[in-house]
Amino acid sequence: MAAAARGGAASLRILRAKYTSSVNEGRRRCRFARLLNIQQRDSSSSSSSSASSTEIPLLQKLLKAPLSTIKSTLDSEFSSDSAEFPSAALLSSLHTSAPQKANLIIEWKLEKLRNDDANSKDLTRYARLISLCESIKNLDVAMLVFSSMEEQGIRPTSSVFNALISTSLSSGNLMTALSLFEIMEASESYKPDANSYNAFISAYASRGNKTAAEDWLKAKTASGFLADARTYGFLVRCCIKSRAFEDARRYFEEMTFEGLVPDESVVQDVLMMYCQLRDSRKVKEVSEFVLKHGGRIDRIVWKKVVDLYRELGLAGALEELVVALTESSQGSEARSVVHCSLIRMHADRDRLDDVEYCVGRMLKHGVSFGCDEDVEKVICCYFRREAYDRLDMFLERVKHSCKLTRSTYDLLGAGYRRAGLSEKMNAVASEMKRAGFV
Repeated sequence: MAAAARGGAASLRILRAKYTSSVNEGRRRCRFARLLNIQQRDSSSSSSSSASSTEIPLLQKLLKAPLSTIKSTLDSEFSSDSAEFPSAALLSSLHTSAPQKANLIIEWKLEKLRNDDANSKDLTRYARLISLCESIKNLDVAMLVFSSMEEQGIRPTSSVFNALISTSLSSGNLMTALSLFEIMEASESYKPDANSYNAFISAYASRGNKTAAEDWLKAKTASGFLADARTYGFLVRCCIKSRAFEDARRYFEEMTFEGLVPDESVVQDVLMMYCQLRDSRKVKEVSEFVLKHGGRIDRIVWKKVVDLYRELGLAGALEELVVALTESSQGSEARSVVHCSLIRMHADRDRLDDVEYCVGRMLKHGVSFGCDEDVEKVICCYFRREAYDRLDMFLERVKHSCKLTRSTYDLLGAGYRRAGLSEKMNAVASEMKRAGFV
């Protein structure tokens, strides 16, 4: 055991000194090399993370500050060490515009840690710093943190190696990540765990390399680790990206069959896929799954769902979705999209009784119209049915929950003019003046 540990340490020292060098032919023929079937990608892709509102002032200050004053700026902002600073979102946002400044933040944090007698030997803090290096896609800085950790006599763990692997993959150093994995395999104290395999599955899945991602899944299960929700999520997204829709469906169904709950982004991708395939039955199944498990779906995705139902004329499916939403945790904007879609469907078919019922139900549940066009669709239905008194009641009903726009007033004026209702037309003109549109 001791010999294996010494061998792993020696291998890591060599790797740390030479990880940026070209990999020789013998390395290329290692038994895991068959899993690396994609070319090294450029590491400059932008991050989707963004700093929180509380971090924006600091982000702006750091962007304006010259490189030479970054560390002094941080000293003035943080009088004592903060275990929570910096966040991955802040580093990602800074890295996009000023990568050198993001690097300096990690270096500043490392200096603070090394000089902190109480925490200078805290493994979790070094591990977190290495993990943050993934946000800035910088393996150099990650190795610097790792070296400092070793100098403090701290022994690495599997989580530390996983962080190095993830940073290697995010920066495009695929062979370095593979070498780190091999060192873990040869060790006794920091063997690969489920997260080690997930790092590779995620990296290949994000590149759309379905074959490599599935090969790493096979390696994971062969090592005794079950596929978890994250593993399935990576594969579902990869299959959708590769347009292997049947495989995406299979992995998603395997995941739910195993009792694993996918994260919201995976569910949204699956819903978008089924909308694209115009498979209303699957859309309904996934929607019910989301609502059953308390998941939240973005209003844009719900709009895709209801647009499909409307195109297919599935008023019943829309009604069921509205009912299910009343007891869900979906946001008011998402619920408005679904309610208004059903209202528009009834309005387009001149089903005025159904329109009024749906409007009343929507307002009762604290949901208002999401856009002018929805209100105007209902108004046009009243005009076509020549139900002018009922239109007055509708306008009175919604005036507290939505503010009429100029285009809506114009529509009302034109409708009353065609109907020869001069008194109502004059009332609309007066309302427009009070609203400042005339």
